Amino acid sequence: MCLDRVMLKGFDGFAPMGPFITPSEFVPDPQKLALRLSVNGQVKQDANTTTMVFTVLEIIEHLTRIMTLEPGDVIATGTPSGVGFGRKPPEFLHSGDRMVAEIEGLGSLETVMQ
Repeated sequence: MCLDRVMLKGFDGFAPMGPFITPSEFVPDPQKLALRLSVNGQVKQDANTTTMVFTVLEIIEHLTRIMTLEPGDVIATGTPSGVGFGRKPPEFLHSGDRMVAEIEGLGSLETVMQ
């Protein structure tokens, strides 16, 4: 794994989660979840877990070959197309921007950039 990819999710204020984590028994099929991210009310990412390069099961199988996974561990898998850096011209978040991440059947998480 590239250290840069780990660092991108490690900065203070990045990769917000919570206030709750949904246990797997409440997710009927992790490979059939609609994902949406809006910034200031404008949809930037709209995808589905059906298009993941590796399935959730494949990722877990791979990781358990090299580490012990414990209840509550979080696996950061990447992001669908539409990220700001990949846009032409690139778009970056600014202080005060309001992001809303939604996952079908699990709810939404609102984050305001500091």
